[in-house]
Amino acid sequence: MNPNLELLHPYPFEKLNQLKQGITPIDKSHIALSIGEPKHTTPAFIHEELTKQLQGMANYPTTKGIPELRIAIADWIRQRFNIPEKNIAAENQVLPVSGTREALFSFAQAVVDSSVPDAIVIMPNPFYQIYEGAALLAGAEPYYLNTTEETAYLPDFDSVPDEIWQRCQLLFICSPGNPTGNVISCNQQQKLIRLAEKHDFIIASDECYTEIYDDENNPPQGLLETAYSMGNTSFQRCVMFQSLSKRSNAPGLRSGFIAGDAEILKKYFQYRTYQGCALPLPTQYASAAAWKDEQHVKENRILYRQKFTAFIDILANVCSINKPPASFYIWLKTPIDDTAFAEQLFRQENITVLPGSFLSRDANGINPGKNHVRIALVAPVEECIEAANRIKNFINTLN
Repeated sequence: MNPNLELLHPYPFEKLNQLKQGITPIDKSHIALSIGEPKHTTPAFIHEELTKQLQGMANYPTTKGIPELRIAIADWIRQRFNIPEKNIAAENQVLPVSGTREALFSFAQAVVDSSVPDAIVIMPNPFYQIYEGAALLAGAEPYYLNTTEETAYLPDFDSVPDEIWQRCQLLFICSPGNPTGNVISCNQQQKLIRLAEKHDFIIASDECYTEIYDDENNPPQGLLETAYSMGNTSFQRCVMFQSLSKRSNAPGLRSGFIAGDAEILKKYFQYRTYQGCALPLPTQYASAAAWKDEQHVKENRILYRQKFTAFIDILANVCSINKPPASFYIWLKTPIDDTAFAEQLFRQENITVLPGSFLSRDANGINPGKNHVRIALVAPVEECIEAANRIKNFINTLN
């Protein structure tokens, strides 16, 4: 067996199941706010396109994807991130993937040079655990950048020593962040691109939450958008990952894409031809239809704004709570240990939230997820309001 498998940590939801084991919660309906699985209705036109194309099940799909899908993705990138047509080529700068989770993991396996004994993959802390697992199984050492209240819940890139940047082969960023919802600024992204040029590493930007944001006139900046504005019109060392799971409420479709540097994607495409992860043809046609439509995405944002407003209004006078600029998470500070908070909340109110320390590692003397919980506002509005009232009652018992 691969000895690096021994380095993998249990997944956060395994730890959560262990935390809840043996507890009989109060006799109220269960409200699940721990998993970032959208519960809004998947648009009907996606269902219709999927079923209309079922004859495609009789054919092997290609790894590269059908032209219709790659063109739809390229058009969406141009429109969303203000990039001229000639600078995103559907032919060699876009690859469909079966969700960002699969792609983020496999990308590290393709780009990390495991023959280098001190290779490093830098990632935020807390993080999406795929970053860490991908680094470890690629034979690299994870380097954690704490995101704390003192750093505005964003990674402090200026704190990284030059010798670490020099050893870095891959930098994972997540903007808007999971679990904080905060956005890396254009200036910070520009600094990262300059560092990548200086030290020759790749930036993998996980942008699956960019389409859920609070200010309709201020969408989150994308990495390719920043690169283009700097004159890096071929997106050297820059790749973005995007998904329909959050944007279109279609997590079960398992559809997303990676886009950016054509030279990197050429090698990654070769890797994928061996990996065997091509999207089924009905999925590809349904995905193309989704990327072409923005109305359902705007309606989706309205629903999240309603939930954030109602949820925060209820809890504002019993705890410190802020609306993030983007994503569907609330990163809540807890008055007691985060695991105790989650356990007691489940016991007393039958609500499941995710302890922050399950999403992070001890680094530089602290665990930045400690005394926080991640709350995913994915349930319907009425259920989120009910959850907020129960959480308020619970916090009052602590106070």
